[in-house]
Amino acid sequence: VQLQASGGGLVQSGGTLRLSCAASGSIFNITGMGWYRQAPERQREKVATITSGGSTFYADSVKGRFTISRDNAKNTVYLLMNRLSPEDTAVYFCNADVLENGQKLYKPLWGQGTLVTVSS
Repeated sequence: VQLQASGGGLVQSGGTLRLSCAASGSIFNITGMGWYRQAPERQREKVATITSGGSTFYADSVKGRFTISRDNAKNTVYLLMNRLSPEDTAVYFCNADVLENGQKLYKPLWGQGTLVTVSS
């Protein structure tokens, strides 16, 4: 099972990007999914999460600008990022708690990261 993130890139301040992260493999179920980011010389921080039922969490720094959503049928989580600022520049990682077929315990999986660069 793996997570594949996409959608990063270079955008001007005030612009919009949409990140996607799809889980693939022998998946029985996925509970929580989310996005984290890590800027240079900073610790990884939680950006937004969403439960399988649709309950969401947002970091204060992105509230009102970012929207997390998911398509359970596609095992995919999205992050729509509006009004981007240079402070949002970071590598964005997706995360999911996955129960693989034949297993009994959920495991946290991470995507490979996608770089978002916001120019001023």
